[in-house]
Amino acid sequence: MAPLDSSTASAFPPVADYAFLSDCEVNALIAPSGRVEWMCLPRPDSPSVFAAILDRGAGGFRFGPSGVAVPAGRRYLPGTMVLETTWRTRTGWLIVRDALCVGPWSQGRRRSGTHPRPATDHEAEHILLRTAKCVEGSVELSLDCSPVFDYGRTAAHWDHSGPEYGEAIATGGEGDVPLRLVTDLRVGFEGPSAHATRTLRQDESAFVAMCWPRSQDSGSKEYWAEHPPPASAEEAFQRIERTADFWREWINGGEFPEHPWQSYLLRSVLTLKGLTHSPTGALLAAATTSLPETIGGERNWDYRYTWVRDGTFMLWSLYTLGFAREADDFLYFITDVATAKKDLQVMYGIGGEHDLAEKTLDHLSGYDGSRPVRIGNAAYQQQQHDVWGALLDSVYLHTKSRAHLPEVFWPILRRAVECAIDNWKQPDRGIWEVRGEPQHFTSSKLMCWVATNRGARLAEVHGDHELAVLWQQVADEIKSDICLNGVDSRGVFVQHYGSTALDASVLLIPLVRFLPPDDPRVRATVLAIEKELTVEGMVMRHRTQATGDGTSGKEGTFTICSFWLVSALCEIGEVARARQLCEKLLSYASPLQLYAEEIDPRSGRHLGNFPQAFSHLALINAVMHVINAESGATNEFVGTDRTSS
Repeated sequence: MAPLDSSTASAFPPVADYAFLSDCEVNALIAPSGRVEWMCLPRPDSPSVFAAILDRGAGGFRFGPSGVAVPAGRRYLPGTMVLETTWRTRTGWLIVRDALCVGPWSQGRRRSGTHPRPATDHEAEHILLRTAKCVEGSVELSLDCSPVFDYGRTAAHWDHSGPEYGEAIATGGEGDVPLRLVTDLRVGFEGPSAHATRTLRQDESAFVAMCWPRSQDSGSKEYWAEHPPPASAEEAFQRIERTADFWREWINGGEFPEHPWQSYLLRSVLTLKGLTHSPTGALLAAATTSLPETIGGERNWDYRYTWVRDGTFMLWSLYTLGFAREADDFLYFITDVATAKKDLQVMYGIGGEHDLAEKTLDHLSGYDGSRPVRIGNAAYQQQQHDVWGALLDSVYLHTKSRAHLPEVFWPILRRAVECAIDNWKQPDRGIWEVRGEPQHFTSSKLMCWVATNRGARLAEVHGDHELAVLWQQVADEIKSDICLNGVDSRGVFVQHYGSTALDASVLLIPLVRFLPPDDPRVRATVLAIEKELTVEGMVMRHRTQATGDGTSGKEGTFTICSFWLVSALCEIGEVARARQLCEKLLSYASPLQLYAEEIDPRSGRHLGNFPQAFSHLALINAVMHVINAESGATNEFVGTDRTSS
């Protein structure tokens, strides 16, 4: 259990208390009160229909007992993305289950206009389904659906869509998808909200389904008939079970160690699957935008996009646990977007969009008063030299797992290596996307080395031996330069050339096999970061006052960096210390075993966007590092091999 949050006066639930739902096309966050407080349609990077997480008046959808806001318990059905909430009232007990429904492929032989990736046997049904059952006594059940379209700017207009009270449609402005509400309750309207109440007695049940089309243009009668919501509570419960079965069947395709930490691996992999966008294979960095790194601060960014660097860490994680298809889908997504334009960007939209123009939504108050709220992300325009190494390492891992290099990758890889060679001597914005002055960041040089080193190996596989020799020579030159200019007088790798500041990103040095783990400089660096760049044992990215990152305010410790330290400690043989830190990090998990971007080391409060893919990717690698180190196994898909090139 995560430590209790000391803030009790805020109207906003702690970030860690939200539950995450997904059907691999859209996602939603549900507060402990049973209120959906974040959901964007028809894609996760579309404008929101529920955004109470960013402004209490920006829309929500509650389904639960009247007059009770604190549940008796919450959990995911094991191995699934189905949320179960148990409620105790003065008169009885109620169980609510929530799911974004997944069902059998409904398109038949007809091609879907939204799935460029090969179709599977299942697809999202575009239904948020909520069921309730009274298990003891009697409980008054309330439905309150109050969408506000376009990030809280357009109130809903409701109309009944049939002769009975149980069907209604909410519409917004131009470009907003309509929402269809189907329930066995009697719905009425109060301004922009749909309401219903009903008393359930023991063994009685009820349901509500909210449906939407893939786009505004597909909201026809034909579409609704193709994706019908449940017609009864009985059918609704069956749909929930069918969705649970989908998730259990999927998770059973993985390989998990018999270990007390297995549940964290399961939940992390399910979360990563939930953050994928199955039509394209993209991986969202997080489900949200603008959840603050510091309460009241300005470090509030939109993470509903795909970063190329996530590819390396995703492939490390998913290949390790046996989920090759999702890893391959992401790699082919990156290949598709990289083919479309000469210069590889650091990030893309989940449909492959290149332009992610950033703007602020000044009408929203922000989470707990943290402004501005941003959509889009200006980092897409930045020069970050780690991107080429991330791509090359991803393809290298793919090739290593298949013993084959698909020819379609080669032109992209060659161009990426050439970009790394042309740019490695130049400063950049670095892995942390600083908005201050460019620097010669050590980790950026490191990833340029990865690009040329992996490129040389892949050139050998491709049969281009002369190119392999040439690229390896450049890799050796970059390595010599880093070892000369990126190390301080103590033999510790630093944040950037000419600095003595530490940076957690250099923990990647042993993980990408730049130097062997028994190299004195590697050991000195890992131990220096453990001692000097931590707060209560948790790792910071860097000291903001030493970096000049272009923004003001403090930040918490970064979850991914702390998990990197676990892995690095394992690499240098400090397994007991790695286990101790890993146990501490796992204790900070949310009640539903989810992680945000940052954790306040003193209060345990989760900060930043949620749930964060990077955090869960690093958790998998760290946990597997500890398990393998204690059992004597090797980490097959971390880096390349044990020898330095």
